[in-house]
Amino acid sequence: MKITTSKRFISCLILTIFSFVIFSSLKIADGNKNLSTINKIKVIVIDAGHGGEDGATRGSISKEKDVALAVALKLGSAIENRIPGVRVVYTRKTDVFVKLYERINIANKEKADLFISIHCNSMPNIRQRYVVKGKAYYKSIPDPRPKGTESFVSGFGRLDEQDAAVRENASVLLEKDYKDNYQGFDPNDPESYIIFSLMKNAFRDQSIKLASLMQDEYVKSGRVNRGVQEKSLAVLARAGMPAILTEIGFISNPTEEVFMNSDAGQEEIVTNIVTAIINYKKQVES
Repeated sequence: MKITTSKRFISCLILTIFSFVIFSSLKIADGNKNLSTINKIKVIVIDAGHGGEDGATRGSISKEKDVALAVALKLGSAIENRIPGVRVVYTRKTDVFVKLYERINIANKEKADLFISIHCNSMPNIRQRYVVKGKAYYKSIPDPRPKGTESFVSGFGRLDEQDAAVRENASVLLEKDYKDNYQGFDPNDPESYIIFSLMKNAFRDQSIKLASLMQDEYVKSGRVNRGVQEKSLAVLARAGMPAILTEIGFISNPTEEVFMNSDAGQEEIVTNIVTAIINYKKQVES
């Protein structure tokens, strides 16, 4: 009985995945002309991560959602100023919660040529020991040691490397009927990441190229390079264009948090990203 049930489940799962992949492919081909005009960068969607009740991570003086929004708005303005002819679309311009599937839907509906999601990184808390009048106490504080930037493209990471994916996809749980919106995807279920691995699209190589150029620019400014990684992130899974999520620094690192909140720091980050976009645009349009 168990074997029969398992076979039925596997058959249904395979059929569901196959149908979803075919539907998604047709939808992208019909609704997004980027497949035939990938070498022209005309529309860029800027996504400020999290927002509203989803504040995500926080540091000592700021929240990720606020830093991401500030950088996203400056990035959009810089793109419009430095790259003539490119139209910028934002997934949010204020402190509001936008569902993950709606963010990428905005990009697909706008027939975007690039999707860039701005986030801040963070590490789990650690226990710190301190002594008062000879008595030891412990408190939980953010791990201040990790630093640097890293960028993600849609993919399937190994199970022991899914911490970033789980953290970012937790936003899904704030959405009503999230299992319907994401075809049964549950960020608490490891099997969902296997399903996501089948949703890689034709823009993987371009996404990696853009992410690599972005990391190169961060490094030129003296930032620590944590590399480009593939992760099963819901916000990137259905992108009908090259799409990346870039972690601009660790909000759990006091030095980087101050940097990301400063005008100089935000301008440097924006310059890095815009320069990477310009270099990418030159490569794909040549």
